[in-house]
Amino acid sequence: MPRQSISFTEPNNKWLKEQINSKEYASKSELVNDLIRQARNQQIKIDWIATKLEKAENSGFTTNSKEEILKQAKAAVNG
Repeated sequence: MPRQSISFTEPNNKWLKEQINSKEYASKSELVNDLIRQARNQQIKIDWIATKLEKAENSGFTTNSKEEILKQAKAAVNG
């Protein structure tokens, strides 16, 4: 696994230490990797929504309400 050296601001470093002290994570590396995984998963969802919005904008008119569109999008994102 590649190794990196990174610097944290004092508030971020304090938060990281608190997470490790709470036994949520075993190390800063584990925590940072988990945060990156979460960010990547979130980006996948954002990209999916953006693609759907672009497709919808280009397709023209819909009879679905805002609530119906939002419900369909949430269902698709959450599986």
